Parts: sequence; C-alpha cells; structure tokens
Amino acid sequence: MLSAEELVMRYGDRRALDGFSLEVRSGEVTGLIGHNGAGKSTFVEVVAGLVRPASGRVRVCGVDALERPCDARALLGVAPQELALYPTVTVREHLRLFAGLAGIRRASARRAVGAVAEELMLGEVLDRRCGVLSGGQRRRAQAAAAMVGTPCVLLLDEPTAGADPETRQALLAAVRARAAAGAAVLYTTHYLPELVDLDATLAVARRGRVVARGGRAELTADLPGEIRLSLDPARPRPALPAEIAGRARDDGPHALRVATRNPSADLATLLAAGCAPLSVDVRRPDLDDLYRSLATRDLAADAAA
Repeated sequence: MLSAEELVMRYGDRRALDGFSLEVRSGEVTGLIGHNGAGKSTFVEVVAGLVRPASGRVRVCGVDALERPCDARALLGVAPQELALYPTVTVREHLRLFAGLAGIRRASARRAVGAVAEELMLGEVLDRRCGVLSGGQRRRAQAAAAMVGTPCVLLLDEPTAGADPETRQALLAAVRARAAAGAAVLYTTHYLPELVDLDATLAVARRGRVVARGGRAELTADLPGEIRLSLDPARPRPALPAEIAGRARDDGPHALRVATRNPSADLATLLAAGCAPLSVDVRRPDLDDLYRSLATRDLAADAAA
C-alpha cells in the first residue's frame, strides 16, 4: 500500500533523509519512532507531496507519488504534526471540504461526516468554529479530516501530541478501526505505549534512514531486561558477585536493580552469593529500552565523529 525506496532529502548541507526505505502493508499499523531530527516528519511530508526529495521512489497503492502527486494525494489521509485547521471555519465545514476532496458526493458526504464525528466524539462541536475549540477537540477534528474520506493510506504525525486521555483513546480506537478495514497506517509518536495499544509493527528511524524494522518482541529481543530486588533491611547487604556488580545499581536504601539478559541465571547467582530478597520482580525489555539504546548509539556515533 505504501512503499518508499532510498529517499534522499536535503536542506542545504544537511540530509534529512539519507536512503530512507519503508513499506507499510494493507491492514498494518506501523509505528515510526526515532529521536527528533531522525527524519520522521520529513518522510511524511515527502509522501504527502509537500516537499520533493532529491532522489528515491514513493508508491501509494501502486501510484508513483513523485510522478503523479495529485493521483497519490487522492489516496491519502494526512494529519500533520502541527495543527492545520482554519480558525474561522466550523468542524462540519472542514469535514465536508475534505469529504469533497476525497470525491464523496453530497448525500454520502453527510453520512461520512456524521459517522466520523460520532467516532471521534465531535458531535457536540460540529457547528463550532475551529478557533474556539479546545486543544483535544482540535486534535480530534484534524484526525477526522484525515479519516473522513476512508483513505487507503493514512499518515498520522504525532496525532495525540498534548491530547487528553479521552482524545487519545478515541483516536487510537479510530486508528484500529481503519487498519481493520484494510488501510495502511503510518503512525509517528514519541508516546510509546500508544504503539503497544495499537499492536503496531515498528520502524526505527535514525539519522535519516530506517535502521530497524519488525515487531516489538523482535526488536527488543537483544536488549537487556532488569531484575528488581527488595532487600531485607534487618540483614546486611551481601557483596555482589563480580559478574553482576557492574550491572547493578541501588534503587533506594533497601532495593537493587540488575540489568540482565538472563534473569534466571543472574537471580540464581545472587541467591548463591547470599542475597535473600523479600521480593523479586523481573522486567522484560520494552520500547523505552529500545529508545534508550538508540540514544546511546547516537552519543557513541557523535563521539566517534
């Protein structure tokens, strides 16, 4: 549904995209993650036809988006990172406009506007001007404008930034429904629990290219988890074995954390060394660990440079 190959995008001497390649299939939600400046928003702008890359290819439902941008845009729904609503226009007028741009005729457009307004809890504000809406209402209105035409490819660039919990849950439910109906969804966010809620596959962007692609379990498999131990304050703390001491850190006066790739073996070593914890909690690696590992790689690359 969405395919990008070796995209290069320059701003002066800086390469915002440097061989960026990504494919999102029908029915798939792909979470595009990475630190600021990784190329996420630039990629969305290229696919949406807002900027033209120096080289590379983009296809939207088989349409060459660089050679036939108007045809490709007709297949897209886009909610950019920055709010892009006309302040003097009502929510209903916005949605009718985008339904018309998607080629939906008048009677069908009314039904489509009503359906997406109900889905995103906009029914009570349909006839309010966008300039007087709350921040969460504006986020929902912008997402509704992207979704009203039932596009086959949906680009959502940090759609819940600054949103309240009610807005976030409504948007996530709408995204799941679009993917279940067959849309290919590209979802950029810094709020990683959203990607867990969406059961999204992941694409990790770093320095203008995708450096990792797959499911959460696959991408976190080689990252260390953690053993958290609550210690008995009435007993002296035992000396830690050398193979564990370098990975351990205090978590308060009577608690300990140990980074580990093999929790069972490390816990057995601690018990054999005389550690008698009151409780043990094993935490598997998650997306936050993946994010931190990216930051460590960036610092190492900068130091090497």
